[in-house]
Amino acid sequence: MSDDIIHESVGLIGAGVAGLINAHVLLQDGFTDITLISRDKTVGGTWAMFTSFSIHREYQFSALDMPPPEGSAGDHRLTGVDMCSYAKFEMETEVLDIERNDSGQWQIQVEDKRSKSSKVLAFSRIILATGGCSTPKIPKAFSQKPTETIAMVIHSSDQSHEDRDESDTVLVVGGGKSAQDVCAKLTDEGRKTAIVFETTDTLLAGPSLIPLFLRKSRFSSMLSPHSTLNTPPERFLHMTTVGSAIIWKIVGDLPFKAYNISQDSPLRQTQPLFWTVRVSDEGVVRLNSFHALANSGAIEVIAPARVIGYSNEGKSLLLSDGRFFAPKVVVLATGYQPLWTSIFTPEMREEIGLNKHAPQADVKKVWKYKSLKYAPELNPENEKWVTSIYRGIIPAKNIERRDFAIAGASYSANYGYTNEVTAHWIASYFRGDKMHLPSSPQEALEKAEERCAWMRTRFPNVVPWVTESESTGLDHLTWPQVADELLEDMYLPSHRSGGNWLTWPFKVIHVKEISNLTEERLANRRAATQSSTS
Repeated sequence: MSDDIIHESVGLIGAGVAGLINAHVLLQDGFTDITLISRDKTVGGTWAMFTSFSIHREYQFSALDMPPPEGSAGDHRLTGVDMCSYAKFEMETEVLDIERNDSGQWQIQVEDKRSKSSKVLAFSRIILATGGCSTPKIPKAFSQKPTETIAMVIHSSDQSHEDRDESDTVLVVGGGKSAQDVCAKLTDEGRKTAIVFETTDTLLAGPSLIPLFLRKSRFSSMLSPHSTLNTPPERFLHMTTVGSAIIWKIVGDLPFKAYNISQDSPLRQTQPLFWTVRVSDEGVVRLNSFHALANSGAIEVIAPARVIGYSNEGKSLLLSDGRFFAPKVVVLATGYQPLWTSIFTPEMREEIGLNKHAPQADVKKVWKYKSLKYAPELNPENEKWVTSIYRGIIPAKNIERRDFAIAGASYSANYGYTNEVTAHWIASYFRGDKMHLPSSPQEALEKAEERCAWMRTRFPNVVPWVTESESTGLDHLTWPQVADELLEDMYLPSHRSGGNWLTWPFKVIHVKEISNLTEERLANRRAATQSSTS
């Protein structure tokens, strides 16, 4: 493609970590007309100042050092407030609709949230970096307005409950990481807190900090199987009986034992660590963590149960176990709805290829790994639907147009590293660089559906398409393998952490090892130009 592309407009919808690193990489790549659009007041998305209490994954980029905040345990566990010390600006622009006109130009209708004025922005290319945490999900049980007794019902993304009297009893609904963090924060502030859930996120913690050569190396990623086993250690761990026994020994009951959580505790209403991506990663036992506070009784745990609705007199909540509970404040940590359905018409989602659909490809590949022998029962919904998004980045239908990409929609234990590599992949894709890509939309669809088949095998009880905008991939612990695949797509070296045949699995993976990707891609581009002209 011509170098004129870098002067064509690019719109990024979302200013969270994925949107920010994509903007940075495009600017470093020479793109001159970039616009970030966000409904939020500050950058950072889910991890902005008022929307998150703690971050348990890596969000460091190669161009931005992020030392641990003062008083931390030294493990890069940052709060939303910490994130805001790295960058601040306001946008407050709501995306109402995204269309592609007959000439191939993207038309984005937006509204200023302050003035309520609207306008249409035009772009040659767009990157959808909305994530899956934009539109709060409110259960039907809470469709009724709060009563005099239950004075406030809010979503966990709303911090207005902090203005309430500290003597008010707060009920947190949900068992995910947000629910746990809200409970821990409120309890730490001296508030009377209870939590109700049917299942809760799986715990990951140890009695002491896991050494970096284990926690931040490829060793931990090798304990989780990937769709391709490219190295001898991976094949040993997942294809042999001895190897799979080692895995189950490592990922067994250690976290619960570290917190002295009894076998009959409701805190054990979880999926096994090996079979889920919903993980509460505490790293090390902390006295002020949710599990410590709940296990000690400082947080009342009501589980397994769910809220059915308000009682007849409206003075309390009816729970599925028949009990009544009368909090003053209810915090709904009930997740989010897919944003894509609200900003694209059904016709446009179909044209681009964003919709879930019945399987179309005849996927013949079968993964007969020993480590997957005792898989949980397959959720029937997993057999009905798939999404066909190649690499979790490009809808298969749209792959030849090179004008649309998705960023930050795949699970990862290291969002900083994977988002940065993905940003370079998208920049190469937009520029028309030489890449390993499917030769047609049909081939892209087949590869994408093979990926869906793998996810059904790897996480049979997880339904990834429920929130399409955050589940284009479930490569949680295997993020190094996914990053390597993206690097190889761009004809760049993978396995960058070094080491010899014995030590490479234990070499710490650091984001600085990808700090020169722009220069490496430029060198490839120049070499390709010279080759074509010689």
